[in-house]
Amino acid sequence: MTDTITIMLNGERHELASPTTARGLVSGIVDKEIGTDGTPADGTRLGIAVAVDGEVIRRGQWSDFALAEGHSVDIVTAVQGG
Repeated sequence: MTDTITIMLNGERHELASPTTARGLVSGIVDKEIGTDGTPADGTRLGIAVAVDGEVIRRGQWSDFALAEGHSVDIVTAVQGG
């Protein structure tokens, strides 16, 4: 049996395998391998930010930041325009 946690992701409940890091979550969402520094392995730009319980998590910390039961995660995408 796999351990799971439930988080709120952009306002919706999601069950994730435990343990899951911020890096693993982002990698699954953007469908790209993310390096330990928070950048895509293919050299492209992500243009996203991750906040957990209202606190922005720096890209370099994504690999070490373990998500836990009940965390509220917001992933936002930068867009151009006015």
